[in-house]
Amino acid sequence: MIITIIILSLIIVVLGFTTHNLLKKNEKCEDMIKSYENYMVNLSTTIEFSNTKLKEVDSKGSFESDDEVGFFFKTIQFLQEQLNNFKVK
Repeated sequence: MIITIIILSLIIVVLGFTTHNLLKKNEKCEDMIKSYENYMVNLSTTIEFSNTKLKEVDSKGSFESDDEVGFFFKTIQFLQEQLNNFKVK
């Protein structure tokens, strides 16, 4: 009878320790996910701001008409279109 109580007490202590350890790991992972989410929101905001400014700069289409500047500007527009795919919806 005493041996059963000791064994059950030992099992309870081990299960309590493992549960506490898993809870700490879970909370750490939740904090990491929250920081990644904040990073993605900030990145999305930056991409949206960049897209708005790029459209504002070339509202008249003057950059597209020049040969050398137009090539560079079209490259920037292509990169912006690729970045637009990474925005958080």
